[in-house]
Amino acid sequence: MLILCTNDDGYYATGLNVLAEAAAKHGEVQIVAPDREQSACSHSLTMHIPLRANRYDDHTQYVDGTPTDCVALAIGALLDRRPDVVLSGVNHGPNMGEDVLYSGTVAGAMEATILGIPAVAFSYTGRDPNAIPAYEPLLAELIPKLIERADFPAETLLNVNLPPIEPSEVRGVRVTRLGRRVYMDSLTRATDPGGREYFWIGGGGIEWSSEEGTDFQAVDEGYISVTPLHLDLTNYKLLRDIERWDLNP
Repeated sequence: MLILCTNDDGYYATGLNVLAEAAAKHGEVQIVAPDREQSACSHSLTMHIPLRANRYDDHTQYVDGTPTDCVALAIGALLDRRPDVVLSGVNHGPNMGEDVLYSGTVAGAMEATILGIPAVAFSYTGRDPNAIPAYEPLLAELIPKLIERADFPAETLLNVNLPPIEPSEVRGVRVTRLGRRVYMDSLTRATDPGGREYFWIGGGGIEWSSEEGTDFQAVDEGYISVTPLHLDLTNYKLLRDIERWDLNP
């Protein structure tokens, strides 16, 4: 089995190396990842400037682009054969609720799904990436349960979030739906020393919904959250209602 690993924190990131080590117990691993951090780049694809790939070692290449670029280049040009599965992460931070719309980690897995390859995105919900290596044995046990199956769902990626606790304290795995995350006061408006106004997106406080069955609740209660994400964003419940709107000119 050929396993492609990528991320959005850069090819040197702790989480990526931990994921690759865990995956290597189940197949041949090749890494194609960004040359620098690309957090919150979503599914951005570089189209108007050339991309360049460089080799770090026999198993690792880095690209001056986004996670989506990395997966596209890996599958289309950089690997000598098509990977059987794509693993993205382990992200240095959570990817729950609305995070999945912004996440480069999830986008890397999503690009693989679009190209017809089973994919899983992994994130660690704690603040300290130095805590991720302790999860390597647990990941090595979990990965084959997710990818070594004939019934892996089509047009679907799995989004996995690890709780911010010691792996020995993990209570199990829950299959979840996305919760809701709300950022408060995340836009800073200020003036630089030259008197020019600038804006900074990020920071502020976070509130989330821990309703029954959500990824937030599972992680908060010490479980690993596994959320299936489907490529089709159509709201089928509203199709008939909107058909009744008077939209014709």
